[in-house]
Amino acid sequence: MKYSIVLSTHQTSFGAVAFKGGAAENIRLAAQAGYDGVELAVRDASLVDAGEMKRAAEGEGVVIPAIGTGQMWGEEGLSLSAEDPQVRDRAVERIRQHVELAAELDAVVIIGLVRGVKPEKGDHKTAEGWMTENLRKVSESAEKRGVRIAVEAINRYETDYVNTAEDGLELIDRVGSPSLGILLDTFHMNIEERDMAGSIRHVGDRLFHFHVADSNRWYPGAGHLDFPSILEALFATGYEGFVSGEFMPMPKADTAAQRSIAYLRQL
Repeated sequence: MKYSIVLSTHQTSFGAVAFKGGAAENIRLAAQAGYDGVELAVRDASLVDAGEMKRAAEGEGVVIPAIGTGQMWGEEGLSLSAEDPQVRDRAVERIRQHVELAAELDAVVIIGLVRGVKPEKGDHKTAEGWMTENLRKVSESAEKRGVRIAVEAINRYETDYVNTAEDGLELIDRVGSPSLGILLDTFHMNIEERDMAGSIRHVGDRLFHFHVADSNRWYPGAGHLDFPSILEALFATGYEGFVSGEFMPMPKADTAAQRSIAYLRQL
């Protein structure tokens, strides 16, 4: 199995990222800790030099398996289901820029909270329809560039759309694009799934990326999740992608990164 860790290319308010800012230095630290790859959390792809990132990763002997979009929502409020059509259009265009970056890096694009939340006013179903249609738009762009997009199932306390693996499967069926798959995250699954291993097996080959954090959102091994059975189920699907650590920098970033990879490797 290949392991990666999430790095933010810029400073961010999002807590569940071990390393923030100073991407080249953090890539070096991740490689030294023993990771095979670094997942990049990117707010604005136009501010990222793909060649520079690729050279930094190759220089440390790692790859970039995925790039995230969540900071568009967290830092700027962009979403695919926003009530304002101009905000929705800006979100679509930003994600298309991520698709271009992903094509250069051979990475998966992650759709997390940029899908949005239920509107305070207006109809929930209408907003969900906007999200679905806009996902269809970005998926079409991804198909043209040979890029895969992974929609993350996120717990009910953070979003109203796609909380479970089954929700994700229903959404990608509605969108109908072969470029669209699912990202499962053990922290969110612990809240939403009745049977985490069973949900992983159910998603099967439509699983495009996989996040790990323990029950307390610390590094794997710091909580009570049964990672041996979780990873066994993941192996059973034939999954060949990365297991990517997205957890709080607790007790501090470098310690969390080192303890996570040590725990996962020994499994």
